Amino acid sequence: MTTTLRPVEAERTSPDGSRSRWYDVCVNSRPVGRIELGTHPRFGPRAGRISGLGIDPGDRRRGRATVAALAAEEVLRGWGCERVEIAVPADAAAAWALAGTLGYRERSRNMIKDLGAAPDLPEGARARPMSEGEYPAWFARERAQFIATVTRTGVPEDQVTARVDRDYRSLLPDGPGTPGVRLRILAHQGTDVGTVWISQRNVPSGGGDAYVFAVEVAEEHRGRGHGRSLMLVAERESLAAGARTLGLHVFADNTPAVRLYESLGYRITQRNLFKYLV
Repeated sequence: MTTTLRPVEAERTSPDGSRSRWYDVCVNSRPVGRIELGTHPRFGPRAGRISGLGIDPGDRRRGRATVAALAAEEVLRGWGCERVEIAVPADAAAAWALAGTLGYRERSRNMIKDLGAAPDLPEGARARPMSEGEYPAWFARERAQFIATVTRTGVPEDQVTARVDRDYRSLLPDGPGTPGVRLRILAHQGTDVGTVWISQRNVPSGGGDAYVFAVEVAEEHRGRGHGRSLMLVAERESLAAGARTLGLHVFADNTPAVRLYESLGYRITQRNLFKYLV
């Protein structure tokens, strides 16, 4: 039997330059499912994306999805893509197993928490708003660290830099005065030890009512529980703004952060995977 992908629509292009198209998954010309292919709207034309892969119930467990995914990679190679990005919902065990079989690696996770009562901060901990004067140094540090972190996972630096600058212009157009944004500095016994960026602006789909875009403990103050305190600040600030759920994104290789979020009651909603097309 021959499994192929057959376009079911004209190619779509978006204002950001990304392209996408739906295909039928066919076995001997008989449609047995569908798949959507595209270039990544945030990483540019060299990054492909597979989404919406579904095989009809009567044709499952016959290797159709595996062959369809391999055929999709060939299409994306033809588009000039150098890697493929996929997102797997946390409860999609079959998709997770398929991704592993095909050689995809986990880059990061999306997590969320249902908020309850506002937690108390540890003794000696106090949070305050970031001032206009403190903002430029924080922004420069945050931008550089994020670029370095994503580049470490294999994304070319030029793609990361373009994405970061575009996103930050949208997320923080007015700095600490941006509506819906709360930039907070945590002090412990009078000494500044870390920062947290919480926002109800441009929250990613499925990211909750509020979102932690960045949390950082100064290097010389790490290992003392301040990361947990900053996340408690995020909960308090989100609740004060009327949020009932709080989301975040964490890189899979950041084991201390993953363990912290799990201990605080965050659950995984999505795993973000990638594979190089060689």
